[in-house]
Amino acid sequence: MHTGTAVGCPHGGRASAADADAHGVLVDGLPAATGALVHTVTGCRHTVDGVPVPCTTVRWTPAEGGVTADGSPLLVEGTPGMCFTARLVPQGQPLAAPAAYKGVTCG
Repeated sequence: MHTGTAVGCPHGGRASAADADAHGVLVDGLPAATGALVHTVTGCRHTVDGVPVPCTTVRWTPAEGGVTADGSPLLVEGTPGMCFTARLVPQGQPLAAPAAYKGVTCG
C-alpha cells in the first residue's frame, strides 16, 4: 500500500493518510505506507440509536516479521486495521481498494 491508497470506513467515510514517514521507499511514486500511518476519516455517517458516532481514524496492525523500511513495518494488501471513533471505540474494519501497482523504488 502507499499513502494514496483509497481507504474508507465501513459506513461510507473516506480516509486520507495523516502523515507519511520519510523512509525513501516509493510505491507508484508515492511514499509506501507504514504501520505508524494513521488515516483520518471524514464523511462517516455511522449512528447509534440516532446519535452520530462517526469513525475518525483508521489504525493498522502490521504482521510481526514482515517487510520493513528503516525498521518500520510496511502495510501490504490485507494488513489488519480498525476504524475508531474520537474516543477510540472500535467500529469495524477499514476498506482498502485493491490496486494494480506498477512498481516499487527505494531511494
